[in-house]
Amino acid sequence: MKRLSLCVYCGSRAGIDPAYEADATALGHAIAKADMRLVYGAGDVGLMGAVARAAQAGGAETFGVIPTHLMRLEVGKTDLNTFVITETMHERKKVMFMNADAVVVLPGGAGSLDEFFEALTWRQLGLHEKPIFLLNTNGYWDPLRDLLDHVVDQGFADHSLLGFVETVPDVPLLMDALAR
Repeated sequence: MKRLSLCVYCGSRAGIDPAYEADATALGHAIAKADMRLVYGAGDVGLMGAVARAAQAGGAETFGVIPTHLMRLEVGKTDLNTFVITETMHERKKVMFMNADAVVVLPGGAGSLDEFFEALTWRQLGLHEKPIFLLNTNGYWDPLRDLLDHVVDQGFADHSLLGFVETVPDVPLLMDALAR
């Protein structure tokens, strides 16, 4: 049976709520325990670093992708099983997405939102059928869910858009959803 590769989009910062980093760490441990492969942005800072270090500590295979211009800023984590350096952010996102079976979005900023919306748009256009999950630590993604509802309510997307994203409140429920 093929090992599930999980693409994790998340912040290069830890955020102000300690629960964000705790969930990133818990996800890394869960990925290792479930014998999944972590695919992520190859940074060793913020939530990115937390999820990767925890996955590595549990023996998970790790696949990181980072553009040249972020090597110093995001402290490229070169001790991964696979470490890919790209020229652009577009290449980074493509390589990450193409090497994953599912997407999980942890709390993050503009970059995480960009990655989420690209995966969601591609799903809406029928370019893939990979599941997309929002790990809603302490309600972090509630405003985003409200925005998606608003987009549908205002007639800018079909109601089916909402079915392309599953919001889960914690790591155990995320792992249950991934097992389906």
